[in-house]
Amino acid sequence: MLLAPGEEKMWDKSPTTSPTKISDAEINERYESREKRILTEINRERLPSFVESLKKHKYLDWQPFYQRRARWDPKRQSRLIESFLVNIPIPPIILFERDYNYYEVMDGQQRITAIHNFYENKLKLTGLKIWPELNGRTYAQLPSKIRAGIDRRSISSIVIIAESSSDDEDALFLRLETFERLNTGGVDLSPQEVRNCLYYGEFNKLLLELSRHPIFAEAWGIPTGTDETNPKLLNNNFYKKMEDVELILRFFAFRNVEYFRGDMEGFLDLYMMKSLEFTNKDIHFLKNVFLKTIQLAHCIYAGYLFKPFDPKFGTWKKRSYKAYYDAVMVGLSGYLPQAKVLIDKKTRVIQATEILFRKPESRLLTGGGKSKAEIQERIIIFSQMLSQVIQT
Repeated sequence: MLLAPGEEKMWDKSPTTSPTKISDAEINERYESREKRILTEINRERLPSFVESLKKHKYLDWQPFYQRRARWDPKRQSRLIESFLVNIPIPPIILFERDYNYYEVMDGQQRITAIHNFYENKLKLTGLKIWPELNGRTYAQLPSKIRAGIDRRSISSIVIIAESSSDDEDALFLRLETFERLNTGGVDLSPQEVRNCLYYGEFNKLLLELSRHPIFAEAWGIPTGTDETNPKLLNNNFYKKMEDVELILRFFAFRNVEYFRGDMEGFLDLYMMKSLEFTNKDIHFLKNVFLKTIQLAHCIYAGYLFKPFDPKFGTWKKRSYKAYYDAVMVGLSGYLPQAKVLIDKKTRVIQATEILFRKPESRLLTGGGKSKAEIQERIIIFSQMLSQVIQT
């Protein structure tokens, strides 16, 4: 298996461990020096003024790339506006001061999006319980007294200021740790949403980019295209929970399956943690491997990509399976140098795949086994099938 230079070295060292013990006097001294302490300030702003601030250049990054994808539908956004109208307390948003007077949103992206959409007349109120008479109206269509009532409401913000740490690495740690703890309540985050927040970097950007590849997205029933506001896309649960992004991560991580430790979620976390040290050369290499592999897979299987063969009915299943995806992608990536041979013999590959699914061991290609042995075995049986086709 061809690995990126960073991958070849990444397993040589273990993740950073806790520091050695220090005396109580040293602990007290570190605390008095304000080390590892969060500094904050609290602000409050009227909604119209807050919306105007969103338009200022280099003032507020309210959709940093490590935030999760949109999860609030119009009904939930409308309920927030209704809460403002009747003066129900709204939790403050949490901001991090990236630079002087330049902030990024750590918690509250969904609330900010709802407020922005409302004042830009992009949100038609729906599902209101206290004021159902207002359903179907945008901000501009509301009675003047109602608009005035909402305009009087304020949004609070808690700002974590840059002086919290003078060291860039410590500042990153504090920011990520704060985000993790802020998001222990509310809407439960999927495992990949948490990774997206805690281990963001160039590799995470790559995962997000590749998850929108049209061949990959189409195989998993995710709407394609560049419009990230497409309602069909935003309502796609696979997309919303970043399961597509996790599948891209699985491809890269399972190419290193021999180093698998713990459970699947822990191994994916570990790979993400180690990916923070990838160089631009590593990122370019990994992107190349994925693109060549997905193109090869599609060239062979076309519309049946990641869909297992059902020997009982003699047809290919209509939906894609994660376990089979792992086997196909990792298996094919090991034979990229023989890609032309496999394409020339794609009819035989398809026939061999059908035969493979008639064997008892094929259950590993459709089952949910998540242990190291099961993941290795499903990759091996698919790879062996490819090897036999190449040699005959």
